[in-house]
Amino acid sequence: NGIVVDIGRAHDVLKEILKPLTYRNLDELPEFKGVNTTTEFLCKYIFDRLAHHAREGDLGRPGRELDGLRISISESHVARASYEARLW
Repeated sequence: NGIVVDIGRAHDVLKEILKPLTYRNLDELPEFKGVNTTTEFLCKYIFDRLAHHAREGDLGRPGRELDGLRISISESHVARASYEARLW
C-alpha cells in the first residue's frame, strides 16, 4: 500500500521516548550515570526504544513487515551522528 509506517503513530512514540530527556541535563539522569552521553550514544539509545515499539507493531505496521531503522541526530550542519540496524 506504499505506507512504511503511520507517521502520526511514529511521532507519538518518538515524543514518548524523548519526553524524559527533553530540557534535561542527561548526565544527571540515573539511567545515564557514568555514561558519556554523546550524540552517537543517544542515537543507539533512541534506536533501542523505537525498535521495541516497531517490533510490537506500535508504528502502524506489523513488526515483521519492517526490516530496520536509522536514527540520525544533527547538532548542527557539520555535526551529526546516526545509528542504523536491522530489527530482526
